[in-house]
Amino acid sequence: MLARVYSVALVGIDALRVGVEVDLAAGLPQTVIVGLPDTAVQESRERVRAALRNSGFIHPQRKVVVNLAPADIRKEGPSFDLAIALGVLVASGQVASQDLETFCWLGELSLDGYLKPVRGCLAMADGVRAMGLKGVIVPQANRAEAAAIEGIAVYSLDHLNQVPEFLADPGRFLYQGTPTPLTGPSLGLDLSEVKGQSVGKRALEIAAAGGHNLLLVGPPGTGKTMLARRMPGILPPLTREEALQVTKVYSVAGLLKQQGLLSERPFRAPHHSASAAAMVGGGSFPRPGEVSLAHQGILFLDEAAEFRREVLECLRQPLEDGEVLISRTRQQVTFPAQVAVVMSANPCPCGPKPRPGSSQPVCVCSPLQRQRYWNRLSGPILDRIDLQVQVENLKPEELISLRPAESSQAVRVRVVQARLRQQERFQGLGLTCNAQMQTKHLREFCLLDEAGRGLLQMAIQRLGMTARSYDRILKMARTIADLSGSPTIQVSQVAEAIQYRSLDREGKLLAG
Repeated sequence: MLARVYSVALVGIDALRVGVEVDLAAGLPQTVIVGLPDTAVQESRERVRAALRNSGFIHPQRKVVVNLAPADIRKEGPSFDLAIALGVLVASGQVASQDLETFCWLGELSLDGYLKPVRGCLAMADGVRAMGLKGVIVPQANRAEAAAIEGIAVYSLDHLNQVPEFLADPGRFLYQGTPTPLTGPSLGLDLSEVKGQSVGKRALEIAAAGGHNLLLVGPPGTGKTMLARRMPGILPPLTREEALQVTKVYSVAGLLKQQGLLSERPFRAPHHSASAAAMVGGGSFPRPGEVSLAHQGILFLDEAAEFRREVLECLRQPLEDGEVLISRTRQQVTFPAQVAVVMSANPCPCGPKPRPGSSQPVCVCSPLQRQRYWNRLSGPILDRIDLQVQVENLKPEELISLRPAESSQAVRVRVVQARLRQQERFQGLGLTCNAQMQTKHLREFCLLDEAGRGLLQMAIQRLGMTARSYDRILKMARTIADLSGSPTIQVSQVAEAIQYRSLDREGKLLAG
């Protein structure tokens, strides 16, 4: 007898419907699984056999052939266990077969028949909704996660022996709860704790308001890392659509420790020893990397010049396109990567420190050492960094001052207002912030008056800027205008945007 039920496989963060076909044939008792299964799927033969026996069912003493269709897509993970077990029960006549193909079945089986949670349940449930199936059956541990997807009925089972009861009365197992929002890790850091550094704080505000990339360069102890780690506190809250995207990535990566949607923008700070695969994703079965885990948030590269050059070069395409495309022999996987990259770096390998009695840092590196140090940050990478800010040592009076600085909450109010202006401007265009604008959008939303064009032309000639630098100056000027509530870009806003591009002039960074 032939039985067919449905499950799903993950391709990146997208779900693909998989038909689980089970056939009982004459021959020696054995189970054969075909359809490009990985090792975890192959091992489901033993899990299903033991789970059926320990749940009061009978595993047929015949040849069992399980086909996972389409057969040309790799299947991975133990989430097919429940569907395979159900197919065996239906094919052997132990349970009824009505309405099976209107549901999707997900779950890993333990040897005693209990259902264990599966990775990527949120992305799978979202795919099931798009497929138009009646509902999805998941382990109880995954039910709140799956219920975060609106428009799909979620049913939860705890044990394999509940399958006959579910088929007789599905309504008993319908999950009626509402998902509990998951609050992301709060750093509890406030900008008011950072003394001085008014230029760095202003750059941080502009980067947060427009989704721009930021590079902070300065001697050790000037507050570069302090500034960067306080950026999450001034970012606007996630919208529901953004929260769904971020949570799907974490669900696929197996990093979703609780239920519900993430409510805080991610902040990822990989160590400088990270590999290229760890940064952008990869593996035989591709997993999202740090740049995708920071989607809709911040990717912080502390001591950026200590990262291997090939790792930084891998970021060029994600920074430009907002996504990562990983190609394998049999498939291509796309992960989202709409991030704001924040880098910090010392001006040279020695990390110059001031002499006693002086506030000026002293460098002991040779020109060749500084050249090698900064060669890890290539021209194309620096060209993609919108704001390049030099962070200076604090003056003694700034260091000992007790005057309270502006709080993150006050800055966040201005950032949120600027983002609201951008959302209104980009309504229907699929853009969420100024950093995502393309050339056609610049011609429409970043028009300059005669004075602004003249100033920008002079800056291009003197600083030797590229066409990409020109575009990024316009985007920054638009963000500065949004922060001030100006409907048009003024010449003063163009001038402020230009000053944040001065560090990528030849020799300026190397000079420290």
